[in-house]
Amino acid sequence: MADSSTNMLPGEVTEALRQAMDAAGIDEHEDLVARILATGVGLGMDDTDRLDLKITSAALTEMRSAFSLFAPYGAVPKVTVFGSARTKPDDPLYRQARRAAHILSEHGWMVVTGAGPGIMQAGTEGAGADRSIGVSIRLPFEEKPNALLADSENVVSMKYFFTRKLMLMKESHGFICLPGGFGTMDEMFELLTLQQTGKAEPMPIVLLDEPGGTFWGGLRRFVDQHLVPAGVINADDFDRVLVTDSVRAAIDHILGFWRNYDSLRWVRERLVLRIRTAPTDAQLIELNERFAHRLTQGEIERSGPLRDEQHDGDRLELPRLVMHYNPFEVGDLYRLIGAVNDWVDDDAA
Repeated sequence: MADSSTNMLPGEVTEALRQAMDAAGIDEHEDLVARILATGVGLGMDDTDRLDLKITSAALTEMRSAFSLFAPYGAVPKVTVFGSARTKPDDPLYRQARRAAHILSEHGWMVVTGAGPGIMQAGTEGAGADRSIGVSIRLPFEEKPNALLADSENVVSMKYFFTRKLMLMKESHGFICLPGGFGTMDEMFELLTLQQTGKAEPMPIVLLDEPGGTFWGGLRRFVDQHLVPAGVINADDFDRVLVTDSVRAAIDHILGFWRNYDSLRWVRERLVLRIRTAPTDAQLIELNERFAHRLTQGEIERSGPLRDEQHDGDRLELPRLVMHYNPFEVGDLYRLIGAVNDWVDDDAA
């Protein structure tokens, strides 16, 4: 089978790809664009099955459309609201979703939903169509964009659930999950898996119920009574989410997560935590005492931008904490972020 990497393609094909890129005026990220083109040619050289080619082509096309939709809002914080398409407007859960979306929109956030009815429509209603983004799925029996987004430019339609989930999760800075069926459970568990394994940056996740509701409490009991005793997850894995029936608590949790913490980046073997307010000497000592067991060597130290960050112009204005954090403990980063956020009270944020 032929290798699909650029180096293994015949020289004349590689040159033709370069000429095509030049003709298209591509002068940024040429290496990545060349890799995408080379992979496509490689699939053809591999005599790939037509169905597999259709899946690949559709996925790339959908991702391009979605990237283009989200691009103008890159600097705007976003929350994704998950929940059942079957929830009715007179349901307390509907009102919870609508109110949470409305309050976050008043704080300058945009709301991302699956663009369907039920909880998705509640989120759109709360934020307003101009502060909503919809990522709909094409199904044979349901899931056309709800009325508020049907004529909006802020909606993209997907054929595949995996591309849809990518866009529902990739751009957001927080997540609110309300009770739902298999689809909602799938989205919620994927969020937890990405956080637990460190495949996604730490984000605030809220499991929001109706006032006095027991839906997510039942999940917590299942975790405590079955998953933890079976040894398939750690005892504190579920601590990374907030289970609540209070919209106010949900909002405070999401906004509070970004009170001092800004972002993180791995620079080779070092973890760089970008923050808004640097620690005092006493706070830094306490941080090292609490998290020394998570480090592979050395201490947590104050720092300016590292060389790689300077080269990329990456959040240069912010103070940093730099450490040799154990990469096998990335699922516990939310605790470190929580400690950093505790340095700043809500009024000062």
